[in-house]
Amino acid sequence: MTRMLIIGPPGSGKGTQAERISERLGVVAISTGDIFRANVKGETPLGVEARKYMDNGDFVPDSVTNEMVRSRLSQDDVGHGFLLDGYPRTTAQVGYLDSILAISGHKLDVVLQLTADDGELVTRLLGRAKETGRSDDTEAVIRHRLDLYHGQTEAVVAKYVERGILTQVDGLGRIDEVTDRVMSTIDNPLRISVVSGS
Repeated sequence: MTRMLIIGPPGSGKGTQAERISERLGVVAISTGDIFRANVKGETPLGVEARKYMDNGDFVPDSVTNEMVRSRLSQDDVGHGFLLDGYPRTTAQVGYLDSILAISGHKLDVVLQLTADDGELVTRLLGRAKETGRSDDTEAVIRHRLDLYHGQTEAVVAKYVERGILTQVDGLGRIDEVTDRVMSTIDNPLRISVVSGS
């Protein structure tokens, strides 16, 4: 049984790897983006509240996000473990997640951070933007998103390093290669370990 969190910058292939890891481990992948969309689409009280902020282009407050995650983690399909993607993003959310898991006597087993050089990510995301016709994804916008990621995750990553449950894997390379690196480090954890493609 595995309870884990995956963290990675835009363009690191985090979503793809999350799907593959959950399939290999037989645990459900939980994306906070999916939780938000499901609540908004279903017009749940939390979804209605979140939409007010989203429509104004504002961040959804921790209180709303926390409740959505708490509700999702109370469902039956997480009984055999889970892979959480996109939460927690702040140290306050780290504490809230701890409290959710502690209620059932659980805690996170591993935090996986996919790493990649910013320059490589910019090149990858610009290529993706060109393929999909997303003219709004300029180099300046992409670098801003990467700066936000680094700023958001630094304190969260530090928390998990302190606990000895963070492992880093190089997210660049062929999809299968990255998956193999990830599974290798999950099976043989050396916290904090750094597994690169070189």
